[in-house]
Amino acid sequence: MLLLALGVTAAVGVAETAHGQRAESSPQVAPADDAALVARGEYLAKTADCAGCHTAPKGGVPFAGGLGLASPFGTIVSSNITPDKEYGIGSYSYEDFARTLREGVARGGKHLYPAMPYPSYSKITDEDMRSLYAYFMQGVEPAHTQPPATRLPFPFNQRWVLVFWNLAFAPNGVYEPRNGRDAQWNRGAYLVQSVGHCGACHTPRGPAYEERAYTDSSGAYLTGGANDHWFAPNLTADPGSGLGRVSAEDIASFLRGGHGGGLVTFGSMVQVVEDSTQYMSDDDLNAIARYLKSLPAQQRSGAYEPNSRGAQQGVEAMRTGAVQRPGAGIFLSFCAKCHQTDGSGKPLRYPKLAGNPTVLASDPTSLMRLLVEGGSSPDTNGGPKREKMPAFATKLTSEEMAQVLTFVRSTWGNNAAPVTTRQVMSLREEIHK
Repeated sequence: MLLLALGVTAAVGVAETAHGQRAESSPQVAPADDAALVARGEYLAKTADCAGCHTAPKGGVPFAGGLGLASPFGTIVSSNITPDKEYGIGSYSYEDFARTLREGVARGGKHLYPAMPYPSYSKITDEDMRSLYAYFMQGVEPAHTQPPATRLPFPFNQRWVLVFWNLAFAPNGVYEPRNGRDAQWNRGAYLVQSVGHCGACHTPRGPAYEERAYTDSSGAYLTGGANDHWFAPNLTADPGSGLGRVSAEDIASFLRGGHGGGLVTFGSMVQVVEDSTQYMSDDDLNAIARYLKSLPAQQRSGAYEPNSRGAQQGVEAMRTGAVQRPGAGIFLSFCAKCHQTDGSGKPLRYPKLAGNPTVLASDPTSLMRLLVEGGSSPDTNGGPKREKMPAFATKLTSEEMAQVLTFVRSTWGNNAAPVTTRQVMSLREEIHK
């Protein structure tokens, strides 16, 4: 429910290479004995989850590309970012590398599509950029593999248009610490806005696929975004669908192991936790949590009133089974075993539904997709074992799905808009299920 990586559809991680070109000068590689620089770069690469986009599914070679990423314009295939000199970035100088990440322009002048979060990477400091370069040149094994080419239909295959997109939408300049804020807050802001590129999923996009904001100076920043038929939720202090009722400690725990405050990761955020955030230091996770908790409530949606008379009556009715509302029977038959009749879930196993921000979100896409496809919690080092939610595509009709989701969004004190049969049918058609 946090940072759904684009995941919800993932952002293209680093670059598309200029295959076939020779380097004009030898790569400016950091000294081979500078293990600390390479180690720092590895940490940053995990923080950015570069492997999440640049590794093909089902056993692909790490960072060798080949993952197809959905976008409104068509499928964008991630590139090989290993130090292979023919198919990867082995011939990139440091300047080539930095320009690719900060400006979205690969070696040879090839413009990258904004599915790659280079507007966020533009904020990466020089020190961190050099660490990343050292890691990719010295710490990653070359993979002599050429991913399939990205082939978008006209006019989206006209990359020269991106010159004007960048002028209109892409920010520039490294992150500048905010005056009046302490070191922990600034560290969290830097990670969220730059390397972590959280806004790539959690900020709504405009008609040109631009993020509507890149910093907390705008009220649209991190208020939730739809990506590849998932909805990455609101990360501001909205007490309904946001983080207003989630503590900083629970946010850090959520990022560390996929569980926090009764919430559990789902969708592509599972991979983000497995490949990225579980490896981050406690200091950095706490800094991110501190920063997110400082964001004022924006784009309020839904409400949770567990102490209301109606909520208490509903809990008692569910406990006794004396509920006649549409969807109640379906919930008791298929959902209550894991999520409990009072919607409290089971700690470190199954998420709570009562007061869950994703349940209260204005956009129910993630709820619908989870019900259709099922899902699983993450498998992390030292974390709880993976739990799976079954798919209900063959067990429930679209009308029944709408009924049970509407029930969940209006019980135990939850107050969110109903889910319609048409919404469920539309999603199932789009994901072919």
